[in-house]
Amino acid sequence: MKLADLIHKPSIIAELKATDRNGVIRELVQSLAENGAMSPEHADLIARAAINRERQGSTGFGKGVAVPHVKHASVTKMMATIGRSSHGVDFAALDRAPVYVIVMLLSPADAPEDHLAAMEKIFRYLQREKFRRFLRQADTREGIVELIDEVDELQDD
Repeated sequence: MKLADLIHKPSIIAELKATDRNGVIRELVQSLAENGAMSPEHADLIARAAINRERQGSTGFGKGVAVPHVKHASVTKMMATIGRSSHGVDFAALDRAPVYVIVMLLSPADAPEDHLAAMEKIFRYLQREKFRRFLRQADTREGIVELIDEVDELQDD
């Protein structure tokens, strides 16, 4: 599985408008809905589920990155998107630092193994300091897409 296989590229937001965690989650889910990755009628329900999941424990793992995620019955196919904030967002991250890159992952409720595999893939990429730095610097959707394609080419698995 490549990162590009997970990311719904038209939904990438190079500069998020939202300035708080819940707003960012809503904006990313709405972008997925508006760009045809999921049914718009489910967007609010899925966003609320992702926010509730976030309340159970922050997905801001530090180093300027958060990976909000949720498994939900309304999600028919695993999908992810990326949002970038040049100002930073408080995600109650483990290191208490602002988050600049958010990878939103939505998975069908009946595919927990696939969800875990996708999370592992995303975290593996985000552990790379260079990848995080370039993601944070990419200020266009095209720049983020190029970076994802480039890092996938360098992957050896």
